Amino acid sequence: MQGLTIAALQLPTLGMQATKLDFYLRNAHSRGVKLVLIGEYVLNHFFKELRHMPITMIEEQSQKHIELIKKYATDYDLVFVAPIIIVKDGKYLKKIVKITPKSVNYYEQQIVMPYEHWNEKEFFSNPIKPLHTPMIFKLDGFKIMVIGGFELHFDIFWEIVLEKKIDLVLLPTASTFGSHNRWREIIKTKAFLHGCYILRANRLGEYNEDSIKWKFYGDSMLVEPTGEVYMMLEDRESMLIETIDKDIINEHRKQWGFEKELRIRKKLS
Repeated sequence: MQGLTIAALQLPTLGMQATKLDFYLRNAHSRGVKLVLIGEYVLNHFFKELRHMPITMIEEQSQKHIELIKKYATDYDLVFVAPIIIVKDGKYLKKIVKITPKSVNYYEQQIVMPYEHWNEKEFFSNPIKPLHTPMIFKLDGFKIMVIGGFELHFDIFWEIVLEKKIDLVLLPTASTFGSHNRWREIIKTKAFLHGCYILRANRLGEYNEDSIKWKFYGDSMLVEPTGEVYMMLEDRESMLIETIDKDIINEHRKQWGFEKELRIRKKLS
């Protein structure tokens, strides 16, 4: 078995204090975890709350958490992937940061929520331009791709999963409004059709707007290439730790042969 032990942290917004991280990360390190995924709006407040915060405070919050995670990456020999809000020229950019003991890299989310009730497109200054390949990296023989939670819905990113033979997709989210079943079914289907593991980290917490309560419900999960949910957290602060298996990926791809059939036809075009 060629395995990789990974973790998803299911937390509410940490605010300016992140001391609780150390408890989880010591545990993760002791259990051989190599990669930790953190959900959306955990290192920063929910974007609707940011409207009422000084921009200098938001910038300070992001920088503080980046420095803290850099320290944890070195102390515990971990790779972190987490959404982060970067302030540049007085504007907000929604990004995902990958921090290792030796490097810091960013993926700028390419498609953000455009809806009237959840208008990240209006709030953030992420440019609208032709789509490109998301962040891809290798870790202990596994090829890993990172996308923003909303980007799950666009097939172009999943075509890259097949083309690049991605083993694990990291999916940080901030899902709410009782959308449990829809997210579960989409993730299970994508894992099965594309022969990969999907690790989802969904945040916790509440946001009240007028008479509407936004409840972020957790449901962080690891789904296997078979489309089965291997492990799922409930609605409490917690950490998911599991080991993914390269043999399961290879057996699924061999058994179903989706990518093989596409490759044969691509050669004919």
